[in-house]
Amino acid sequence: MKPDVYSHKAVPSYSLPDPSAHFLASEDALYDYGNLYGFTRWFREEYNSRSISRRPVVILSDSSDQQVFIIAACWLLGIPFAPLSQGQPTNELIDQIRYLDPGIVICTPGNRNKLEEFSSLALTIYQKQLTPKSKENSSSFADHNPEKIMGYFSTSGSTTKPKIVPVKRRQLCYAAFASEQNFKPDRDHYWLLCLPLNHIGGVSIILRSILYGSAIYRMDNFEENQVLNFLSENKLVQVASLVPTMLHRLLLHSRFQAHLDLKAILLGGGRISPALIQNSIERGLPVVQSYGMTETCAQIAANLLLQPKGIYIPKKSVGHLFSPNQIQIRGNENQPLKMNESGVIWLKGPQVFDGYLDNKQNREAFDDQGWFNTGDYGHLNSFGHLFIETRRSDLIVTGGENVNPDDVESALESLGEIGQAAVIGIQDEEWGEKIVAFIEPGGLHDNRASGKIKQQLQELLPPFKIPKEIYKVDNLPRTESGKIKRRDLKGLYSKMTSSQSA
Repeated sequence: MKPDVYSHKAVPSYSLPDPSAHFLASEDALYDYGNLYGFTRWFREEYNSRSISRRPVVILSDSSDQQVFIIAACWLLGIPFAPLSQGQPTNELIDQIRYLDPGIVICTPGNRNKLEEFSSLALTIYQKQLTPKSKENSSSFADHNPEKIMGYFSTSGSTTKPKIVPVKRRQLCYAAFASEQNFKPDRDHYWLLCLPLNHIGGVSIILRSILYGSAIYRMDNFEENQVLNFLSENKLVQVASLVPTMLHRLLLHSRFQAHLDLKAILLGGGRISPALIQNSIERGLPVVQSYGMTETCAQIAANLLLQPKGIYIPKKSVGHLFSPNQIQIRGNENQPLKMNESGVIWLKGPQVFDGYLDNKQNREAFDDQGWFNTGDYGHLNSFGHLFIETRRSDLIVTGGENVNPDDVESALESLGEIGQAAVIGIQDEEWGEKIVAFIEPGGLHDNRASGKIKQQLQELLPPFKIPKEIYKVDNLPRTESGKIKRRDLKGLYSKMTSSQSA
C-alpha cells in the first residue's frame, strides 16, 4: 500500500525569482535567472518538437553549467529527469537507460560513442546556449501538480537491477520549506555545490535555490584550497553542502575557520564521527548534521549544532524529524518501541516517496498503513531527538557515495584468480567508511599482488568502489547455510591489523 496522497493546498508554494537575480556562478561564467528562463523557453520548444510527452530526460554528464541548466529547466517545465553517473560500467548504464525509456538523452560529445543504441535520442547542450535571456518568470512554464514525478534517482547503482526512486515534486517542496526554517542563502548569495549531480543531495541544491531565489556556486569537483577560501573569506557564499570526508579534509588545515556570514555547512551522506563534530564545534563552524536518503528527497531531519543560548540538542543526534512527517522506532516483531529503545526506523509523510519504480521492490518496503521501512537503526530520546546507530545493513557509505558490497564482490570474483570475495565497510575518520575486501583462496601473496588487483578493478568499477585494502584468507567465515558472516569479518579485520602493527 502506498502512503496517503497529500492535499495540494498543504504543499508549500513559491514564486519564481526575478530575472535579474543571480542564478549560477562557476569558474566558467556567471548567469542570472533571465539566462535560465531563456534557456527554458528554448528547451521547451526542443522537447515539444520531439512529441515525447512525459517521457523522462536522461542526463549523462559530469558536473557542468549545462547540467545545472537542464535540471533546472526540467523542474520549471514539469518534465521528469534522470541524472545518471557516467562513471559506471557501460553495460550497467545502458540497462538503466533502457529501463527508464527516456525521450531525450543529454550527453557530451565524448560519451556519445558508447550510447549508439540511443543515438536518435541524443542531445548535446553547449555553453553558448545558456546565454540568451528572457524576462518570462511566471508559473506558465508548466503544470506544477505536486503529485507529478520530478525525477528518477538510483539508490545504490547495483550491477543487477538498481532501486530506482521516483521522487515527486511535493517531496522537494516540503523538504525545501522545512530546511529554510533552519537556513537559506539570501538573494545574490550562494550555496556552494561540490557534490555529484547524479545524487539527490546535489540536485536538491539546484532546485532549492530556485525556490528560495538564491544562487549556486558550482565546482567541477571538491578542491580543498578553493573550498577553504570560499568558506573562510568569500562572504557571498553563505551555505555549503559537504559529506563527512570533505569536512574531515578541511579540518586538517589549521587555518580553516568560517567567515562570519556563513550560515550553515550541511553535513550528510554518511557516518559522522563524534570526533569530527567535536572538532567542528571547537572551530566554531555552523555545522548542521542531517539524516535522509533518496527516498525522502535528501534530509528529513537536521540538527543545528550552534544553537541560540539556552537551547540544547545532543551532539550525537541528527535533531528532530521535519514536520509534518512522522517516525516510529520498531522492534523485531514490528512493534513500536519506547523512547531510548533501539530499533528499525520507519517513516511516513509527504517527504517520503510513494514506492520504487519496480513494484516488486515495494513488498517489503512498506507496511499496509503506508509506513516506509528505512532499514536504518536508531532511537529517539524523551525530547524526540533522533539518534542514528547503524545505516542500512550491508550498504557501505564511503565519501558520500553508496556502495553495494555485491558490486565489488562480483567484480573481484570476475578476475578469475579469486575463488570468493567478501566486502565490508570499516569505520574510517576520512572516508566515513572505507571498503575492505577479503578474498579466498588465491592471488594475493604480497602488496604488489594487491596493487595489481586494484589496477584490474579500475576497468570494472568506478574509483569510489575500489577497496582501500585487500586481504587473503584461507576460509571466509560462513553460516551453516553458507552465507558470509560479515560481522565476523570486522573482528577478523581487527585481529589482522593489530597483528600487523604489533
